[in-house]
Amino acid sequence: MKYATLILKAVKDKVVSDPVLIAAWILAFVSMIFVHPDVQYAGYIDWRSLGILWGLMIVIRGFKENTLFEKAGDFMLKRVSRGWQLAAVPVFMCFFSSMLITNDVALITFVPFAIMILRHSRRTDLMIPVVVLQTVAANLGSMLTPIGNPQNLYLYGLTGMSFGGFVGTMLPLTAASAGLLVLCLVFLPGKKQAIDLHEHYSVMKRFGHRRQIIVYAVLFLLAILTVLRLIPWFVTAGVILAAVLVMDYNVLFHADYGLLLTFTGFFIFTGNIGRIPQVQHALEAVISGRTFAVSVLTSQVISNVPAALLLSGFTDQYRALLQGVNVGGLGTLIASMASLISYKAFAVSYPEKKGKYFAVFTLVNVLFLAALCAFRVAIG
Repeated sequence: MKYATLILKAVKDKVVSDPVLIAAWILAFVSMIFVHPDVQYAGYIDWRSLGILWGLMIVIRGFKENTLFEKAGDFMLKRVSRGWQLAAVPVFMCFFSSMLITNDVALITFVPFAIMILRHSRRTDLMIPVVVLQTVAANLGSMLTPIGNPQNLYLYGLTGMSFGGFVGTMLPLTAASAGLLVLCLVFLPGKKQAIDLHEHYSVMKRFGHRRQIIVYAVLFLLAILTVLRLIPWFVTAGVILAAVLVMDYNVLFHADYGLLLTFTGFFIFTGNIGRIPQVQHALEAVISGRTFAVSVLTSQVISNVPAALLLSGFTDQYRALLQGVNVGGLGTLIASMASLISYKAFAVSYPEKKGKYFAVFTLVNVLFLAALCAFRVAIG
């Protein structure tokens, strides 16, 4: 009874704290009024995307439990001596790591890490710009690969495009993003000031089990091969489940099951409205020839993962949609739900400065969004 109560409380807390999950299922239930549940519902769900996403969540959580990412950051910081380097390491750790471990995990890992090292180095003047740039970096670095974020994984599976075609579509925007981030670092205050990080090294003592890290590395390779359509998703999911059950079953409780439920709710909603001819034709007319712009604007309101799920059923301009929902992760605080991770981490540490953080975040995001939209128009 005690465990049942704890589970119900955890579910309740998750639902209350996740408005996108609530919205997804409200839309799903409303759509059921017009299209009653039937055998076609099972066909709405992209089980492959959900299975791969779950597997990646588990494996990446396993790496995190073994402090692999923090150790990588620690290794880089031992080579830092100036202010601009102190900022560049956590920012570009988010940028590059998000390509493999997703934007959410990159921010969960490296934002608290950055807050810690900036305090220890007595450079709290860099706190807001660094955390804001980390958030931008994670959202933009993640757009390069199919496993960088949930919407990429879904669209990669849906469209059937090749890995090379996917990366080729996103590479110009990713390269432009890296250039903009470097430009921002040039204007940081006190960028040439010498720093002393020796206090920091006493913080990171524990390292994970090497055997576990090796096993998780093998599981990660299996997940990548599955994304590349070389191994059936259910085989990899089964192997991951079996391995983690034996090795460290607690990791299984730390996947973002709320995100999987959100996907499911939107799958039902989009599947249903796709069966209402009037709605389908209206949405197709709105999106036609404007897929990039519509996906960017839609992301500002409902965030980019739901935007990808919603719009994918009403356009065949998948490259424009892919670019739009990724660039659309910039702008408002909810354009990418990953942005809330760093906002909450900063607000907990500096509640009196969260208003200033929000203002700087919005300004930087709008500038990046305008620059990348202009770049995308220029390159066609």
